[in-house]
Amino acid sequence: MASDPSYGRRDFLKDSVLSVAKAAQEFSKQTEVTQEAPAPVLRTDWLRPPGAVEEALFLERCTKCGDCVKACDPGAIVCHPADGSPVLYADQSPCLLCEDLPCVSACAEEALEPVGHVRDIRMGSAVVTHRLCTAGQGCHACVSKCPVDALAMDFGDMRLVVASERCVGCGICEHVCKTVNDHVAIRVTPVRHLVGLW
Repeated sequence: MASDPSYGRRDFLKDSVLSVAKAAQEFSKQTEVTQEAPAPVLRTDWLRPPGAVEEALFLERCTKCGDCVKACDPGAIVCHPADGSPVLYADQSPCLLCEDLPCVSACAEEALEPVGHVRDIRMGSAVVTHRLCTAGQGCHACVSKCPVDALAMDFGDMRLVVASERCVGCGICEHVCKTVNDHVAIRVTPVRHLVGLW
């Protein structure tokens, strides 16, 4: 029985189109696999846990064991994504300045040292961006939540002021600001960026 020549051409064209489509699909998959995803941007605004010794000494002593992370009931202390050392991100979960500071007690390597009083902690200092701050319009949420009374309203200038000598850098103000406002107007500058400024 002779085959139909038109059927052969259609079949050939159909197979060719399917073959090209399959090749294109495989190429697309290969390209997706071989293209590197952009590296995540590593934040530099992290804070060390309360009681942290000076940064160079901290890096010498800290074994990245994670004991302070486990001891932090609020879950504020996390492992840094690049090196695994313990850090806090104030806008995500600030330090709640737990009464007994279990994170410090958990550190056997003395990377976190006991502090006499919560006011002796120095993780950083809050800095206000006044053009973003709504304190002049009546927002005082951060003032009411500050556990060390480092924030106050200057009613003469209608602006928020930070008593840097009292601020421990816990980040509660930053977290509260992020929660109640469209723009974060108060941020904690980590103590390692303040060296020489205090």
